[in-house]
Amino acid sequence: MMQDTEKQAENQAGNQLLQDVQSEQFATQSSEDVSAQVDLEAQLAAAETKAAELQDAFLRAKAEAENVRRRAQDDISRAHKFAIEGFAESLLAVKDSLEMALKIETPSIESLKEGVDMTLKQLSSAFEKNKLFEIHPQTGEKLDPMKHQAISAVPAEQEANTVVAVLQKGYTISDRLLRPALVTVAQGK
Repeated sequence: MMQDTEKQAENQAGNQLLQDVQSEQFATQSSEDVSAQVDLEAQLAAAETKAAELQDAFLRAKAEAENVRRRAQDDISRAHKFAIEGFAESLLAVKDSLEMALKIETPSIESLKEGVDMTLKQLSSAFEKNKLFEIHPQTGEKLDPMKHQAISAVPAEQEANTVVAVLQKGYTISDRLLRPALVTVAQGK
């Protein structure tokens, strides 16, 4: 019995020691867990703050992009609406000259010719200012289908497919064909 009591006392002492070690480990683990949890909560708060900042920056950038798109669309709309404004403005002088010519009660042939000549110069200046250029091929020039339109082929003393006569001038506007020059060309022999 004594041995049983001693064994029980040893068991109790062992159990007590085991409980003390476990409780010490638990206390150590608890303080580590608490500090880890505090670190995780701080990281979470920082991540949430960063996400809110990024969301705000994204929304601002999206709004700015929409404003830029809208402004560009307005600029394009205005450009289409007023694209001809410069050309129309340069033609006003031509119209004014023609109206003045019609107001003269008894014009002479010389004054009419002079007025038409001045008006033609104003019109040519308006064309040049707005990059509207004549296509006036010379006799003997090779036919260029990108600038000339052959109306007919006639027998001629020159190389085939060369310009014989210009029936109507052509025009380009800013290097783009507006109207081809109408020409007759030499027939092949």
